[in-house]
Amino acid sequence: MKKIALLTGAVAAALMVGCTENAKKDEAASAEKYKILNGSTGDNQADKEWNSGREPALNPQTRFAAGQLAESQNNVQIARMQYAQALLIEPKHVPSLYRMGIVLTKQKEYDKAVTMWKRYIDATGGVASGYSNLGFCYEMAGDTENAEKAYKEGLAIDPKCQPCRVNYGLMLARNNRNTEAEIQLSAVLTPAEVNYNLAAVYEQQGAVAQAKDALKKALEANPKMIEAQSRLAQLPQD
Repeated sequence: MKKIALLTGAVAAALMVGCTENAKKDEAASAEKYKILNGSTGDNQADKEWNSGREPALNPQTRFAAGQLAESQNNVQIARMQYAQALLIEPKHVPSLYRMGIVLTKQKEYDKAVTMWKRYIDATGGVASGYSNLGFCYEMAGDTENAEKAYKEGLAIDPKCQPCRVNYGLMLARNNRNTEAEIQLSAVLTPAEVNYNLAAVYEQQGAVAQAKDALKKALEANPKMIEAQSRLAQLPQD
C-alpha cells in the first residue's frame, strides 16, 4: 500500500487521541509532519569535529551539520544560530534554508518563517514542494487566503506535486470545503487514503459520526487497511 501522506508518526498519534485541544493548537503541534517535507543532508565528518570539541571549519555544510546535531538534542536556539551562520556564509544554502524554515514554523514565528520559505523557493529555482511548505506556514498563521495561493502556485509548477495536493486538500477539509478537498486528495492518493485522511480531519473537528463514515468508506475501498480498522475500533460505538 502506498504510504499515507500525512498520518504518520507524531501526527497520527495526535489525531488518534481525539480532539483534546482546539484545532489550531493541534495543527501547530504537527507542523513538521503535515506539510514540511522530509529530507536532510548530514555531514558525518562535521559531526565528528563538532563532538570532538574542536571548532569546525567555517563552511555552510559544517554549520548545517552542527545545527542538525543541536536539533537532535532539542537545542533549538543553538540550531537556529548554526543555520543562521551557514546562511551568512552562503545565503542560498538550501539545506539550511529548509531547516530554518521548519524551526521557525514550529516556533510559531510565522513572519520570519514565511520569509525563509520564500528564500528557500528562490534558492531552489522555484521547486513546487517549496510552495507546500509556504502554504502550510501561512495556514498555521491563520492566513488561509495566502495559503491557498501558495498551494495553487506550487500546483501550477507541478500538477503532480503530492505535498501541495495533500496539504491543500486537508486545508480545504478543515474549512468544510469537502468536495474540493476530495478532488485535491484524489489526485495523488488512493480512495482508501483519501477517506482515511478526511476521517482524521473530521475527528480533529469533533465530528465523530463523519469520521466513522469516512473510515468505513476507506475500508470498503481497502478492507486490509489496518490503520483504518484500528482507528474505527477506537472511536465511540453507537
